[in-house]
This record gives sequence, structure tokens and C-alpha cells, in this order.
Amino acid sequence: MKKTFAVVLALLGVALLTTAALAAPNAAAPATQHAAPALQEGQEGCLSCHQGIENIRDPESAMMKQIMAQGECTTCHAGDPSVTGTPDDAEAVAAAHGGDTGEFYPDPGSPWVADKTCGKCHTDYNYALIRSLMNTEAGKIQGNLWAWGVQGKYGEGRTVKYGNYTLDDEDGATPIFGTDAYKQYMEAMVAAFPDQFPAHLDKLPVPTVDEIVQDPSLAAFTYQVNQCQRCHVGTPPRSKRGDWRGMGCSACHMPYSNEGYYEGGDPTIPTDQPGHPLVHEIQGTREARNGIPVETCNSCHNRGKRIGVSYEGIMEFPYGTPFDEQGGKQPKLHTKQYLYIADDLHHSQESRPENPEGGMLCQDCHTSIEMHGDGNIPGTTLGQVEIECADCHGTPDAYPWELPLGYGEEAFGQISSEGRGVTNQLPANLLNGTVYDPEDGYLLTARGNPFGNVVRRGDQVILHSATGRDYFVPVLKDIKQKGTWESPDAEVAMDKVGTHMDNMECYACHSNWAPQCYGCHVTADYSDGKSGTDWVAVGNSFAAGQGDMSLKTPGKISEGRAYLRWENPILGVNGEGRV
Repeated sequence: MKKTFAVVLALLGVALLTTAALAAPNAAAPATQHAAPALQEGQEGCLSCHQGIENIRDPESAMMKQIMAQGECTTCHAGDPSVTGTPDDAEAVAAAHGGDTGEFYPDPGSPWVADKTCGKCHTDYNYALIRSLMNTEAGKIQGNLWAWGVQGKYGEGRTVKYGNYTLDDEDGATPIFGTDAYKQYMEAMVAAFPDQFPAHLDKLPVPTVDEIVQDPSLAAFTYQVNQCQRCHVGTPPRSKRGDWRGMGCSACHMPYSNEGYYEGGDPTIPTDQPGHPLVHEIQGTREARNGIPVETCNSCHNRGKRIGVSYEGIMEFPYGTPFDEQGGKQPKLHTKQYLYIADDLHHSQESRPENPEGGMLCQDCHTSIEMHGDGNIPGTTLGQVEIECADCHGTPDAYPWELPLGYGEEAFGQISSEGRGVTNQLPANLLNGTVYDPEDGYLLTARGNPFGNVVRRGDQVILHSATGRDYFVPVLKDIKQKGTWESPDAEVAMDKVGTHMDNMECYACHSNWAPQCYGCHVTADYSDGKSGTDWVAVGNSFAAGQGDMSLKTPGKISEGRAYLRWENPILGVNGEGRV
């Protein structure tokens, strides 16, 4: 029997923020900020110190009404709201923050306490999140160890056996969330690729220095725990510009600036020390103050594939140019210098003539399951990502709803010829955020789940962005029928050469640049007692309720490269068999 936990992380799609609130299709005005005296019905309590803090949500929202009904501040943070005092009264502060019980949660979104906080309303999410790639990073580990040639007792080969934590898939291969079609699809995928959907993960081991001396490939583990595993939701962030975030739910649903400074009205939170939320207010949908900014995603997604910073149009650069007005270098972001190249077309401020100005957010395409997981343990991003470009754009010969499930990933070889259609129904987990009018039906992902924010209107496709903007999505079949190709080259590439659509990913051509690092070298120095942070150990200390940020592993990692390029990206065949 599965244990029931709960959490809300970054619901990139239709964000999970309220429990019953419905929005009109074009509800675009973000909520205004509210000071917190709506809490505690004007009584002092927490506000005897925190007077001026922002309400976590609009007092009139369904979510805030439930928070207030369950205990106001203590619904999320626990503690004793009957205590009054001043910030200088250490005894009162200690009593208010849990006293002898210790039940106080500075970051209620942490996955290690979320079953007592967010999970009181958002059931099952913590169970899924803890097993998702956002927390286990199992795919990153497998890829790294394979690339370093780790074999023997520590090797994985092409299987997946390590994660950041020792975990079991306690409820089997059937996902917790999603439609019946999705669950059947994923059951078949797990059966077809059991090595990539393990039922158990072991915590990433740390070979001894003596073992590494005997087999230098084992330095991969030092690199892994000191660098690669830093960005998962079970740990706090690295204390660097651009990396600030919370844990678990808070990693995405609490806003942090690149500088990490608080800009709200709580007098007890210092405004000159980094490491605090921008304001005490949840982000996630157009009904909240705003959706989840790309910068929030980039607090983690700035290394590896560099997908987040590439989406914004910037890449790592060896120089600090362009210089500022005083002739100084640009400030570092994520400990790197960056150069602007060009936004991804979905992020560009300029859009098609029929659309408003302003780019899309990551969450406008990526779904709840892709962020929170579905209860299974995926060992690769291909296991957790359920969307394909054709889900919204279709092909020159088929509208999105005319395509079969599985189109674009072809995980099982031959796919059905039956169109996937649309749906007017949302699964229960998507009813807790902004709910849009389905019009002629919600579009479906390649695996059979509805996009709660993408609807059919006749033969048009409308995307409702968490920014508050609504976009007409260019549909390839419509473009072909009307002959409105951007250029003859586009028509040839997408229509006249049919094998392109069958054998290539759209981004093979539409991503006209990609960051490329040549001559990359990693040095692990174990001399003179050198060491670095062990982020896997840090995460497990938080899971055990200790929260020790000082844990180290032998070896100091440094990285170098010969040169960087952005032009002429290298093409290859991916795990779906496409270029």
C-alpha cells in the first residue's frame, strides 16, 4: 500500500494553487498584494512581530479562505500563534516558533515536512515529488556514471539503480495521477523499459579515496555529489547570485530574486541579507500575482543541458562583456558570465501579428506531472516528460486532435492510427488551479493527459498563459491549407520532405543555436585534505530532520574548457529515435 504524502511544487502547466476557484477563460488581471492583517482577524499573535508581512494569497481566494479556516499562519508554519512579544524577546520568539515541541516550519514547502503542511490539502503530491526526477536526479546520475566509464560494483551500465535517496516505488507501475489513457500508456512503458523505471533506488554511494586511486573513474562520484546533485528540491540552494530558491514546493511556488533580497513589508526579515523570498506570496497562476518566472526555473536549470538559460537567450561566456557604464564587467549569474544570443521563439517578446507582445513561461507548455511526477520512479527525462511539439502545433497533414497517442515519441514502435481527440474533462489534480473554459475541448498530450490551459476553438488552438496573456497557436495543417508559410524554405522543410516530420524533432531546426562546450575537463583534487560540499549527504540530513549544510566529501572539483560556441549545433539521434 502506498503511503500518502502531499506537496505542491512547480505546477508548470495548470498550477496547483487553489482548491475550488474557477476562472473565466480570459481572467488576466493578477491579484494585488495584500498586507497580512487579514490574518488572525486583527489579533496580534504572529503579527506582534511580523506586522506588515504579505498574505500568502489574496484573502478572497478559495485557497486563502481554507488556510485561514485551518489555522491561519500555523496552517503552514505550525508554531504557537497565542504568543505575543517583540523580535528582541528571545523567550517569546522561541515559544512562538514551536517551544518545546519544535513544531515550526520556516520553509513549509520542504518535502521533508510537506505532508504536514501543503499535503493537508494537496494529497499524494509529496509521494510523487520525492520519486520524481526533480528530487532523485536518477537520470543525471546514470548518464554521468556511464560517461565516466564506471563499472564493477559501483557501475550501472545502462540501468538505473542510484538516486539522491534510498527509495521504493511502493504502489507499483500504475501512476497516481492522470487519465485512464495515460495510466495505461505508462503501465505499458514501464513494462517495455523496466531498466529505466526502477522499483527501487539506492542512495548514491561515495567510494573511498583509496578506491578512487585504484580506479580513477570513481572520481565520477565526487563530481556527482559535489556539483551535479546540488540542484534538487530536497536541499536548500547554493548561496550564489541567481541560485536562490526554497525547497520542495517552495522551490517554484515562492518567488526569489536573482539577488536573494526580501522586498516585502515584514520588519523582522532583513532586506540587506540574501537568502530570503522576494515577498511572502505564492506564485503559480494568473489568479495569483503571477505565474512562475523563467528565472525561478533557472535557479536549477542553468547547467547540464542549459535548457533554462538557453530559453532566455543567454549562454556562458568566458568574458565579462558587455561592460557596464563604469567600464566594469557584468555581474556573474550562477557563478558564470553570460552573453545574450537570442531568445527561444516561445520566449521572444515579439509574437505573431494576432498575438499579444510578451513571451511564454516554461509552465505554459510543461505539465503538472512533468514537474511533480506521477508516483513512478523515472530514470530518464524521456520517462517523465509527456509533451511533444505536435501536441499543440499538429503536422501539415493532421490537426493535433487527429494525431494518435504516442505520436512524436514512438516509444513502442508502431502506433495506432486512431486520432486522440480532445476532452471536456480534467482529472482531479488539475481542478485545483486555474480552470479554463474547454470551448471545443482541451488538447491532449502525447500520453493522453489534457492540457488544462490549451483548448480547441474550431480548427484553432488557444493557449492560456499563466502570464495572463492568451495566444493563438500556429497550427501547421491550417498554415498548409491557407498557404501562409513564412517562406518557401519552411514549406519544403515541414511539408515537401515528409521524412523530416517523421524522423526529426522540431527543435533540430527551430533551435537555431545551442550552447556548446569543447575541450571540457573536470579535475578532482584529493591532495592536502581538500574537500567540497556533499549535496547528497546534505539532502539526506534534511530528510532526517537535521539540516546540516556543512557536510563534505573528500576532493575539490574544478572545471575547465578549451572554448565555447553557439553556432551550428551538433545533431544526433535521441532516445526516441529522432534527429
